[in-house]
Amino acid sequence: MHMTNEEYGRYVDALAPRSKTGKNLLNAFWVGGLICAIAQALLNGYQALGLDETTAGAAVSISLVLLSAILTGFAVYDDIAKFAGAGTLVPITGFANAVVAPAIEFQTEGFVLGTAAKMFTIAGPVIVYGLSASVLYGVIYWICSVI
Repeated sequence: MHMTNEEYGRYVDALAPRSKTGKNLLNAFWVGGLICAIAQALLNGYQALGLDETTAGAAVSISLVLLSAILTGFAVYDDIAKFAGAGTLVPITGFANAVVAPAIEFQTEGFVLGTAAKMFTIAGPVIVYGLSASVLYGVIYWICSVI
């Protein structure tokens, strides 16, 4: 069978799956927004219980990390991530998932060499960079305040 380049291009276009970019963007947007709305509801709830804004913010972070870790442990977070894609990468929930998922995956290798060692495989560089950057920024801030 002999085809011209144009005929082959039309053939490939006819067989290629249609792009789901619009649907994926919409799912990422509303799921990410839902996670943020849950965080805001938690913040309002903690403040209604009498916590100041800083303490309530810390409680929200702890709650989101805990909820993400639990959902990851029950493989629910993975299903949500398959549906919502980047919408689940809201920083704190995505980070919790990045720490817990490898720990669960390698738990058969034992507590020390499996769970404990592998839980920072993905998140480790982020932690190291964050700590290093915060120390560097702190030193720069201190030098600028002394001058």
